Amino acid sequence: MALRLPSSAAEIDAPWLADATGLRVDRAELERIGVGVGVASALYRARLEGEGCPPSVVVKLPALDEAAVFTSTVLKMYLREVRFFTTLRHMCPVRTPRCWYGDVDGSGAGFVLVLEDLDGMRVVDQNVGMTADDAGRAVDGLALMHAKWWGEGDGLSAAGTTISLGDPIYPAILPSVFREGWDKVTGEMTLPASILAIGPRFPDAVAPLLASLTEGPQTLAHGDYRADNLMFAPGDELVVLDFQLIGSGTGAYDLAYLVTQSLEADLASRVERDLFARWIDGLRAAGVPRDAVDDRALWRHYRTAALFCLAYPVVASRGMDLADPRQRALVGNMNTRFDRAVTELGLADLI
Repeated sequence: MALRLPSSAAEIDAPWLADATGLRVDRAELERIGVGVGVASALYRARLEGEGCPPSVVVKLPALDEAAVFTSTVLKMYLREVRFFTTLRHMCPVRTPRCWYGDVDGSGAGFVLVLEDLDGMRVVDQNVGMTADDAGRAVDGLALMHAKWWGEGDGLSAAGTTISLGDPIYPAILPSVFREGWDKVTGEMTLPASILAIGPRFPDAVAPLLASLTEGPQTLAHGDYRADNLMFAPGDELVVLDFQLIGSGTGAYDLAYLVTQSLEADLASRVERDLFARWIDGLRAAGVPRDAVDDRALWRHYRTAALFCLAYPVVASRGMDLADPRQRALVGNMNTRFDRAVTELGLADLI
């Protein structure tokens, strides 16, 4: 029998956590964490006392902002993450947090995950940007994940575990929420000229851009593969977090998002092509047949995905407090990095 789904953090207590984890939890104390990092969910650390308990676990619940919950619900983000942890995690070739418990309600608006607490592992602030070495490690892990599900993307979306990048839900929802975010960002921030030129045309381009990213072999795309969702264990082992946007489509989608949004512009300029080649080599080394990896087609996908990535800071801003220094800096840095990509990759030619 599934546990009662908590409607708020106030309902996460020692008895509930004991039932969720199967551990003897005598006492639990929650504190909010991750403020200004994630916008689609609310994160809490539960400090535990009890025989055999870990010192703490992380509890993930719906966002506190209604606009973020709306977007997350219609895009089935909470459902996707729960399904990843309950059906796919054990097959993932890179390290992810252990999942003690996961559930989502029938509406898709309520969910809970109880995850391993990875506090103490090395993190990279996306505002600071990744180093070339860390980006290389992230690309290696990405190649392993993509190779694992190479050619299986259609099956994953048919099973309801992922949503295809070409699914009608995106052109039905994203244009309107993009426009709302666009009004907010342009009203509160100064944007580069390249973004001001592309933004008004972006909503009408959503459908064709995403449709093009479903051409060729489909794999599991993480969907939000950026610095804030990556950690490094001792020995620099990669750990991947946050699977709310897993989809089926070209793997180049994840690579483009990582490089164009998590590296400072100057560094991305220097290592972009090398990282793309490293990803291609990693796919082949992990067993993807050479004739199934079309370098030229994947580079076209890379550029298209880089253009589509404008959606992330604009849509996310709807649920962000742009008066908060960290959140404002994140949107600003993503826009600055996007500006570099527009210029160097000729992205304006694609819209």
